[in-house]
Amino acid sequence: MKNKGFRQFILRGNVVDLAVGIVIGAAFSTVVNNFVKAFLTPLIGVATGNVGDFSNRTMRIGKTDFPYGAFINGLIAFILTAVVLYYLVVMPANRLMTRFQGEPDAAPPPEAECPECLSSIPAGARRCAYCTAVLPEAFESQRSAT
Repeated sequence: MKNKGFRQFILRGNVVDLAVGIVIGAAFSTVVNNFVKAFLTPLIGVATGNVGDFSNRTMRIGKTDFPYGAFINGLIAFILTAVVLYYLVVMPANRLMTRFQGEPDAAPPPEAECPECLSSIPAGARRCAYCTAVLPEAFESQRSAT
């Protein structure tokens, strides 16, 4: 029994885009984690006086070891990932969105009410677009007052 609905769902563009985004995100996360382990963690170790691999540092309380170095390593990787994604993905995407959206729409022109058919017409009109009545002089002064 063939299920065409499932096939259409999987082959939809947004599902494929989402899958590609997840795979690229996982690969990017691996690169960032390796960068943190290879470069940033040793620099923090040098700055704090710990020689060698800072990510393996632990603190012992009683008979239990707390691997705080791994936590710091993960925290640095998270912050670095967030910064890179913000500056290389979010900011350019926001700039593109504002460029393609253009200027916000101008305020609609003021409107008045036709005394003959009570339709809403532009305030500067001399004739009603709905009933084609010529607007009286009193209406002109009312429009200029608003």
